[in-house]
Amino acid sequence: MRIIAKRTLRTFWQRHPQAEGPLRAWFDLVSRSDWLGPSDVKAMFGTTVDFVADNRVIFDIAGNKYRLVVHVAYRLNRVLIKFVGTHAQYDRIDPASV
Repeated sequence: MRIIAKRTLRTFWQRHPQAEGPLRAWFDLVSRSDWLGPSDVKAMFGTTVDFVADNRVIFDIAGNKYRLVVHVAYRLNRVLIKFVGTHAQYDRIDPASV
């Protein structure tokens, strides 16, 4: 998958250095993947992933300390990062519309 906006992740882990390792691991794993649909994402991440409207996927990062919301365009083989934040920051957004 082609991940758009790695800079968003980098900016976040510069403010939260403990997030760097888990976010880099997520990035490396996803960038080597080829998801055809939500079932592929679920097979890879199991219970640490949730799905909302508009092909948005919510990932629990670092034992649910952080949340990552992306939009997946399966046919285009693309993942667009929409939000990365702490769990508390995530609680203040609507993941279906960020």
